[in-house]
Amino acid sequence: MKKTEPRTLSGFMELLPNEQILFEQMKKTIEDTYQQFGFLPIDTPIIELSEVLLAKAGGETEKQIYRFQKGDTDLSLRFDLTVPLAKYVAKNYGNLSFPFRRYQIGKVYRGERTQKGRFREFYQCDIDIIGDGELSILNDSELPSIIYTIFKKLGFEEFTICINNRKLLNGLFEEIGQKENSTEILRIIDKIEKIGKNAVIEELKKLGINPENINKIITFIEIKGTNEEKLQKLEKLNIKNEQFIKGLEEIKQTLKYIGIFGVPEQNYKLDLTIARGLDYYTGTVYETFLNDYRELGSVCSGGRYENLADYYTDKNLPGVGISIGLTRLFYKLNELQLIRANQKSVSKILIIPMLENLEKPIKLTTELRNLGIKTEIYLSDKKLKTKMKYADKLQIPYVIVIGEDEIQNQKVKIKDMKTGEEISAEFNSNDIANKLTNS
Repeated sequence: MKKTEPRTLSGFMELLPNEQILFEQMKKTIEDTYQQFGFLPIDTPIIELSEVLLAKAGGETEKQIYRFQKGDTDLSLRFDLTVPLAKYVAKNYGNLSFPFRRYQIGKVYRGERTQKGRFREFYQCDIDIIGDGELSILNDSELPSIIYTIFKKLGFEEFTICINNRKLLNGLFEEIGQKENSTEILRIIDKIEKIGKNAVIEELKKLGINPENINKIITFIEIKGTNEEKLQKLEKLNIKNEQFIKGLEEIKQTLKYIGIFGVPEQNYKLDLTIARGLDYYTGTVYETFLNDYRELGSVCSGGRYENLADYYTDKNLPGVGISIGLTRLFYKLNELQLIRANQKSVSKILIIPMLENLEKPIKLTTELRNLGIKTEIYLSDKKLKTKMKYADKLQIPYVIVIGEDEIQNQKVKIKDMKTGEEISAEFNSNDIANKLTNS
């Protein structure tokens, strides 16, 4: 029979068990933190009706959708978790309590050109706070404390949450008569880290913006100093535009309460270059960078939007949210060896029977599992050396060998596979569990 070559599609990540263990630990850290801050879990279908999923899509996004027919039904794979959230809130509005604090961790799909570190299937870890008609700006201050907590738990110290407010930028553009170009200007500014100041100036010239106004834009985004100094310099610009004034007031409030929420000043800053190209952000925007690895790009982004579900309902549902692209983050951190996938097994102990009758070793295994100890039993008929080599290769911390003597004497020895030391215990799950806990 002709064999098919086992291969995985480009843009789809498969991990070895030791890497998957680390990936799951990172995912659990994120999920536990979301719950710690009171966010509720939801799960939405990977496949949606194209009519529903693409109600708000267009341009490049729509080109990247995985879309197909099943019978007479036009279906699409979700490309993010925000559009499904909008549908979910509109559909379940009467059953939800507002502000609605939700988290979702799941796979999304984009048929984009694959390149190193970018995937067609990847995990997003999202949280959003949705208001009914209104949503206090204080919510914008809470999200950085969640970002801070997650990255501290993941073992990072040197990272910066960069914050801006799009009302400041949009107000500036209105002030200099460039309101109609605001979306395109934002997209250009958002690339300044990648392409540099001179390239940004050249792209702004191509929009037909005169040198004086280009200079005002560049002067604005190059404002330097502490957060307080930047706020003072923004006030001194003396811009009378209503939207700019509102944005300045919002960013003042946001920055003030981020500190009160417990984020150290060295871990967040007002960064006027952060524009976030996505059109639906209307206020606060966030991007998070590892200080020594800016080339990774933002490891957690998000922002405020005025109306989450305007394509599905007439109700005004403002919100603010953040997203961590876990698959890409894991890949990049692993590539840079900033994380180590050293754990090769989830088992704490391996039971090795050296008997024909496995009744008592199996019973002991079950009792240990019932006590919450991750226990594995080696059920294949192999030599002891092979079984010990298995435990060693998977780096299972403890091993108990059970033979006729152990059954007869009702005593076992718990072997520490790292040190080689052996601890005596009674042949019962409670004593073994106690000895493991105290070892």
